[in-house]
Amino acid sequence: MAYSHVSKKNGVAYFLHARVTPTTNGTRTMYFFAKEIKASDDITKALDAVPAGYLVVESDATGLPLLKKG
Repeated sequence: MAYSHVSKKNGVAYFLHARVTPTTNGTRTMYFFAKEIKASDDITKALDAVPAGYLVVESDATGLPLLKKG
């Protein structure tokens, strides 16, 4: 089951995903939250837990969850 976070501001559940993108120096993993669980493929997948070294915080303005190193 994908990791979910319910916004304290609007009560909406968001699901954590990771996307691996190519860069000039190799690859980079980008993390994002979505309202629905996206279909997994070679590039994008839903995550079961928050990656080590990251914390979930919410934007004060919008209530959207974000990952923060910490």
